[in-house]
Amino acid sequence: MCANYEPIIKDRVHLLDLLEPTFDYKADVYPGYDCPLIFSNNGNIEWRSVKFGLIPKWKHDLKYSRFTYNARTETVDKKPSFRHAWAKSQFALIPAEKIYEPRYVNGKAERWGIYREDGLPFTVAAIYDSTMIDGQQVRSMAMLTINADNHPFMSQFHKPEDEKRSIIVIPDEYREDWLNCKKEDADQFFFEMPIGEFTANIFPKK
Repeated sequence: MCANYEPIIKDRVHLLDLLEPTFDYKADVYPGYDCPLIFSNNGNIEWRSVKFGLIPKWKHDLKYSRFTYNARTETVDKKPSFRHAWAKSQFALIPAEKIYEPRYVNGKAERWGIYREDGLPFTVAAIYDSTMIDGQQVRSMAMLTINADNHPFMSQFHKPEDEKRSIIVIPDEYREDWLNCKKEDADQFFFEMPIGEFTANIFPKK
């Protein structure tokens, strides 16, 4: 489960053939932080500043995002926090430079960054929703995750006894299709992390 990632650097957005977002955001994102999100508005790709951690329509508390930053594909259509976004096919993309996961060495957790070997940014599958808090619209998102128990790369992360999970990287050629697909077709985009395209190294907290 990914609780920390590095969003795309603004002057590298052109590498995704996108215009630069007009808002600022932190270089290191945790649940509850504002971050950039890409979604489709009637077929037009747009940027939005959102919270990392989905806050459903019926919840009016910013702290809720601390518990809803990842959504399991196996249960996303049933969980109260996520089922409205799923039912409405509210799919989005998180542009990222790195995601961070714990890797346990001799029983001790180390912070490892996972990133493309070629150094390019990548896009992560997400769902989004919005609610009203103190009279203001708050948009938020959650990363979708799939099982990675048998994945040769992603299975090395998290506690040895825990289920292994992976983000879903959406390749360039499928980005618009993912943003505009319906929930009935979403599982066609539940890609495993591509072998050989990603690598990882230890990145201690600054």
